[in-house]
Amino acid sequence: MLQRDWELVGAPNARDLGGLPAAEGRRVRAGRLIRTAALGRLTDEDLPVLGKLGPACVVDLRGAAEQQVAPPDRLVGEPRVVHLPVYDPAHPVFTYVSAVLLGHDLTAYDELAREGMPAAMAQIYRWFVTGAAAREGFGAAVRLAAEERNLPLLFHCSAGKDRTGWLAVVLLTALGVDEVTIRADYLRHNELTESLREVLLAAMTRRQPHLDPATARPLLEVRAEYLDAAYDEVRRVHGSFGAYLRDGLGVTDGVVAALRDNLLD
Repeated sequence: MLQRDWELVGAPNARDLGGLPAAEGRRVRAGRLIRTAALGRLTDEDLPVLGKLGPACVVDLRGAAEQQVAPPDRLVGEPRVVHLPVYDPAHPVFTYVSAVLLGHDLTAYDELAREGMPAAMAQIYRWFVTGAAAREGFGAAVRLAAEERNLPLLFHCSAGKDRTGWLAVVLLTALGVDEVTIRADYLRHNELTESLREVLLAAMTRRQPHLDPATARPLLEVRAEYLDAAYDEVRRVHGSFGAYLRDGLGVTDGVVAALRDNLLD
């Protein structure tokens, strides 16, 4: 039986995209595309598991400021490490989310707070489609995945749910995986991180006694409405996902063909 979930204590949502049904009756090849959270909290016991995965390339979607405040990735061997920051420090929603996470004063974000965290997360997902840094980062990541020398490719952001989740959507769509299957994989984050999410929520409310858990919880989850916001933005701006790949991300038909050659059985 194909092992899709990799038991990494320090990255509980780690999983292989292999085995998913794709174009022309084919399947995503096992051990080629791995999505995780950041690897800085891996335990000593996790390292042999990562060694078994043996990534040739690790794509880090975090911004430089995020990297600086987090423990460095724990890696095995000498994989190629590529930093593709999908982040905009000037975007008001990014700064609002950071303020919530860090317990900063939120009075400057009254309007965003009134709209609520789910609406803020939906804005971020729309930005994934149109933001310059997002288009550059996601497009470059897809092109890396199309090169045999970068496989197995492991990709992550901080929590491994939003930027990592959208990159998984992009890659799987390019491979011809249907939207229902993609959505189910995206939503599995919640199941895989349920206990950790409650621990994080409790820690946040201890640090910030005035923080309403109802405000923070949508930030720690993935939700169908977030994914819908990105899909809607793709349709609004480009008309189709194929046009988004081509015109938004610079992913040519040749890159898609290479992806399928290298990543499908």
